[in-house]
Amino acid sequence: MSQLLQPNQRMIVLAGNIGSGKTSLTQLLSLSFGWTPSYESVDNNPYLADFYADMKTWAMHLQMYFLGNRANEIENLAKAGNSAVLDRSIYEDAHIFVRALHEMGNLSDREYQSYFKLYELVLRTLPKPTLLIRLQTPVETLVDRIQRRSRSIEGTIDPDYLRLLDSYYKQWDQEYTESPVLTIDSQKFDFVNNPEHFNEIVETIETCIANNTNMILSEPA
Repeated sequence: MSQLLQPNQRMIVLAGNIGSGKTSLTQLLSLSFGWTPSYESVDNNPYLADFYADMKTWAMHLQMYFLGNRANEIENLAKAGNSAVLDRSIYEDAHIFVRALHEMGNLSDREYQSYFKLYELVLRTLPKPTLLIRLQTPVETLVDRIQRRSRSIEGTIDPDYLRLLDSYYKQWDQEYTESPVLTIDSQKFDFVNNPEHFNEIVETIETCIANNTNMILSEPA
């Protein structure tokens, strides 16, 4: 049986490709709403650098780490009783990244099936998000952002890998049903540098939560 959130507790989850702006928006939303931020483990991840250097050897290790770490984080945030915003969803690990790694031959059929058995078991114990915020970004923009932020572990990311992930995100967009979804074009909404764009996002989030409904922000007002 899954854990439930408290009546006034919110759990907002961001989803989007590498470089789509999840961490920046998480930080801004946590400050604006007073929510607890939860960031993807990058600097302290014991497998990420090895994975980018040799995906086939380290793919299963990395995804098992993400599954356990993210499930533990969601459980702790729910138990704390505070509203929270997470910069990556547990759903993406399975339906985007694990699927892509299997398609690329970096996960065997046996590893893929073993992962999903555990993923589905873990998912049944966790609360569903109040809202999922989906950041959509063209691959060319992602490549430019990744190059500009110059994280050493991302230096070997192939644009074709980002395109593969993007194709799976587009399919997943049609399949996700765990919560309402706010879809944002993060190329057109400069929420980091434009307060009006950010305020429009905040107002739309409040509407999505109040009405328990999906919404799309494709052009700033």
